Amino acid sequence: MKKNRFLKGIMAAVLALTVTGCSSNVTNNDTLNNSLSYDDAVTELNTFVKKINPTTIPARIDVDMADASVADSLASIDTFEMMLQGSGNINIEIAAPSEFSGKSYPDEWLVAVGQKFNKAGYTVDGKSVSVSIRKISSGETLTYIAEGGYQPDLYIPSNEMWGEMLQASGVKTVKLADRIAGNTAGILMSKDVYDSYSAKYGDVTVDGVLQAAIAGDLVFAYTNPYTSATGMNILCSMLHAFDNENPLSDNSVQQLIQYQNNAPTAAYTTSILKDSAAKGIIDAMVMEEQTYINTPELKNYVYTPAGVRHDHPVYAFGWTDDDEMEVAKMFVEYCQSAECQDMANERGFNLHEDYVSENYGMTGADYLSAQKVWKTNKNGTRPTIAVFVTDVSGSMNGTRIKSLKNSLLNTMQYIDSSSYIGLVSYSDKVFINLPIAQFDNKQRAYFSGAVKDLEVGGQTATYDAVLVGMQMLLDKSKEIPDANLMLFVLSDGAQNAGYELKRITPIVGGLGISVYTIGYEMNSSDKKDLQTLSEINEAVCIDADTEDIVNELRNLFNVNM
Repeated sequence: MKKNRFLKGIMAAVLALTVTGCSSNVTNNDTLNNSLSYDDAVTELNTFVKKINPTTIPARIDVDMADASVADSLASIDTFEMMLQGSGNINIEIAAPSEFSGKSYPDEWLVAVGQKFNKAGYTVDGKSVSVSIRKISSGETLTYIAEGGYQPDLYIPSNEMWGEMLQASGVKTVKLADRIAGNTAGILMSKDVYDSYSAKYGDVTVDGVLQAAIAGDLVFAYTNPYTSATGMNILCSMLHAFDNENPLSDNSVQQLIQYQNNAPTAAYTTSILKDSAAKGIIDAMVMEEQTYINTPELKNYVYTPAGVRHDHPVYAFGWTDDDEMEVAKMFVEYCQSAECQDMANERGFNLHEDYVSENYGMTGADYLSAQKVWKTNKNGTRPTIAVFVTDVSGSMNGTRIKSLKNSLLNTMQYIDSSSYIGLVSYSDKVFINLPIAQFDNKQRAYFSGAVKDLEVGGQTATYDAVLVGMQMLLDKSKEIPDANLMLFVLSDGAQNAGYELKRITPIVGGLGISVYTIGYEMNSSDKKDLQTLSEINEAVCIDADTEDIVNELRNLFNVNM
């Protein structure tokens, strides 16, 4: 059971492309060397919490609770970095994924092509033209466009699934090209596991990998299908493997649930998968071929393409005017030129040209349904029990507490009703604002009321509150065995009262409960403390400013809750 908690922790990656994380990746957990045994940790926890003596505050139902829209949980589009800024009289903005909109070789192909295009002196009706490129994942672009929060002139997702999903969301698109840089997604397997897998199951297929994972012969992990094109691709391939006649059938969903019972949580970024593989936590994972080719530390892995191709189709929109459309077509043709394709080849694109996309028999509406099926069933039959630990000390006054309240209220819609949720707040004392209960409509209303009633003042006993939250989790887990236990700490990190971090570290390590920390406007010292707390059981620390925290919580809850 403890091992499963560690797996859940390390695989739940939530570092979005727009965030400067508390650490660049999930780091090695040296603190466990000082951990107590589980039983000793429980005994010491009980003793500590009795001394802390938290106060329970009666929660009020928020009768005026309004249903937040997805649009409410979107940060400014400018939190996604503009990698190239055009200056032509006619300039078009392109939303492009990270595999070719990065800052440096070999992940900057589209940016390099855009720079050459902007210098080439092209014109339309005597007006100079240019392109701007914003780095944003295929899934985030879909969400922003569908919710009216962004209108790029061109959308270049990793694969065609996203264009079909956008159409199904009611957004009119015009497909300008099926492909501008060829790529595939697939399964990466360590060579030793590949050899044993091949001897027992034959060729590497999604169906075979699922069988091997269910049999306990390997641990397979994939990325968040709400943001990752590779994760979405493999999710649909999994559903198709479960039932190739109807990937969304009850039979397919039930098999997904059974598989997810023992599967790691989906990761938000490929970098987390690579870190997990390096530590031997997973044996097989999903990845795009271009990333694999350019990652030397994966040389001992075997890559097999799977699912649909990732050929980067190009879409324009109804709001793209005639001049912009002319520039768009001109740029697509430029990307497809021999010179630019040679640049793509150098960077690891256009490999496996003989690979043919798997046909899932699914529409854009089906893909959207598949996301919802995954969201509801990603934890299998295991419910999640979570406690939110919120800092209401004096240092949180102003924009910090306002951001904390708004982010929780705007993103609680992403917490599934099957989860069990509680709320703790703290200054120099610890308060139980909401005992843990299933997150049905009534509990949501209590949660909303408790969040709105949070008031700041006093010193900061962060680690006292962490222990109280963990005690609540353990008490509730007696009623719901085999649940996924999680703690979320929202703070500016400045602890100055109660127990110190080094005193509670052996307890947290012994319990094995993942602690996800979200820091508000932190200095470097405070950042280090929250990072250390998350690292105890290989979870993630997010350093999010007041503008993008709602995005981070949205993605965090989609993966975990």
